[in-house]
Amino acid sequence: MTDAAAPGKEEVRVGAAPIDWIPIVLTATVALAALPLVGSFSTWVTLTVAGLAMGMMIFIMASGLTLVFGLMDVINFGHGVFISVGAYVSLLVLWPLSGWVNSPSVALNVGVFLLCILLSMAATGLFGWAFERVIVRPVYGQHLKQILVTMGGLIVVEQLIHVFWGPSPITIALPESFRGAIALGPGMVAERYRLIAVAVGLVVLIAMLVILNRTRIGLLVRAGVENPEMVEALGYHIRRLFVGVFVAGSALAGLGGVLWGFYQQTLTAGMGLQVLVLIFIVVIIGGLGSIGGCFIGSLLVALVANYTAFLEPKIALVSNIGLMLIVLLWRPRGLYPVAGH
Repeated sequence: MTDAAAPGKEEVRVGAAPIDWIPIVLTATVALAALPLVGSFSTWVTLTVAGLAMGMMIFIMASGLTLVFGLMDVINFGHGVFISVGAYVSLLVLWPLSGWVNSPSVALNVGVFLLCILLSMAATGLFGWAFERVIVRPVYGQHLKQILVTMGGLIVVEQLIHVFWGPSPITIALPESFRGAIALGPGMVAERYRLIAVAVGLVVLIAMLVILNRTRIGLLVRAGVENPEMVEALGYHIRRLFVGVFVAGSALAGLGGVLWGFYQQTLTAGMGLQVLVLIFIVVIIGGLGSIGGCFIGSLLVALVANYTAFLEPKIALVSNIGLMLIVLLWRPRGLYPVAGH
């Protein structure tokens, strides 16, 4: 007779942790609460779609940093320059293939867009590997020095961008089939590129969730965020894992740079630094090392920024600081805190 059949004994089942729906409901509540304030349903839809697109791009740029921050305990203020480098590297595709950009062929437009993404991710991933070895590695565990040296690295690379591409802003054009808007209903339109940005963001989110939750490397990354000493004790080289995460985070910043460059349609060396504050707000709001928190935080930040800019432009610049304060007063460790932080 087995113990399982013995009366009075409780069967313990280990399953997946329940989903915390409160931050998700909060995001939907913020969007719905803005509807009566905006007044017009069509305007609200336009603002919401724009906010979702902006949120997806912020998520892509911030997701790499949240893993680097959460796993490696590295405060990398140089992350913004990876965004700028990714955007500028896309020029190596856009200039020689300008005919593809202006072609009415959807296939050529998608092709040049994908080439920009692949080249930028490869270049920023390689650049991230060098950045980690030369600048970050000597200052592990020293937060003040990390802030100083990574900010210094950002300034140096920005000046190198001026050397190679010049100090003047560079205007780029969207591929022909990405331009214009799509009607979503009576009086409601959404720009094609914003919808494309939403689609790309969802693909990145799904890919990251699958990798982190369904693969061995993802298990090691999540374990490294929660207990790096245990991962090292089990025989895995945590430093190599750190480097791989840093390279992946840099590549994601490059992807975000391409999307952000097309979104702005103007490239400047300081474009990454301009969104770096938003990225850090998202990382803090979401919870260090949390991809789900980073995603929800990105949507919250973008939606609040869009609605506030429409309703009260004077307070738009401080709206996300206020959002961060409210979230941290409610949940000091972020929306989806990770153990160990």
